[in-house]
Amino acid sequence: MRKIDSRVITDTVKDMCIEAAIFLGDDVKNRIKKSIETEKSETGKNILNILLENADKAEQKNIPICQDTGMAVFFVKVGQDVIVEGETLTEAINRGVSEGYTEGYLRKSVVSPIDRVNTKDNTPAVIHYDFIKGDRIEIEFAAKGFGSENMSALKMLKPSDGIEGIKKFVVETVSQAGPNPCPPTVIGVGIGGTMDKCCEIAKKALFRELGQHNEDESIAKLEKEILEEINNLGIGPQGFGGSTTSLGVNIETYPTHIAGLPVAVNVNCHASRHKKAII
Repeated sequence: MRKIDSRVITDTVKDMCIEAAIFLGDDVKNRIKKSIETEKSETGKNILNILLENADKAEQKNIPICQDTGMAVFFVKVGQDVIVEGETLTEAINRGVSEGYTEGYLRKSVVSPIDRVNTKDNTPAVIHYDFIKGDRIEIEFAAKGFGSENMSALKMLKPSDGIEGIKKFVVETVSQAGPNPCPPTVIGVGIGGTMDKCCEIAKKALFRELGQHNEDESIAKLEKEILEEINNLGIGPQGFGGSTTSLGVNIETYPTHIAGLPVAVNVNCHASRHKKAII
């Protein structure tokens, strides 16, 4: 068995929180650059250039890309041959979030749901666990802003709705969101499982780098088709019109019951902030 001090996990998570808030991933920046080449609207091109300039300024000045530094979401794979010493793994991750958002001077946006009292350190995080073979811990982090999160949706389709029903729901969700999620967006789609599993895999889809399609060729084809339909909506960058409403559509699937076809759409703004670390 391999032993890992919980402080190592805390320090790793702290750095991930700070870096994700400041440095926009190359996958996103590259997709924006490609979109500038194909964007039909001059206003849209201008806005996309401003988004790139904003990302550069954030790096140069060491400040967040966006004032909404999000709620901390994690997908963690834990090796079965690992023992975490000190605090529990969950405690270590939450301490890393607390230190990262405090020491990084990131906005602390987490409140109790009813009386709206701020927790003051952006905890607790939302953590999804999976257990794997081996002696390492893989941590994936995303800072999820709520301008886009609030535009997300779940629908329990009928199996007879099929592919066309899925397309219609995803595109309608983006259409109804309009400019609210600060497009160009990244769209995570979960298909299958139960209500809760469907939403989980829609979130997980957002962690995949832009340009990496689903390994299933039929699902990859569906990703491309839905993206094309979304970009034909004309919403455009920041809602000012154009052909770049979304930068990408990522779909994840899971087996479901014979009587159901759950579909979840998790919307993300262009600042698709995600980091990965292996300990």
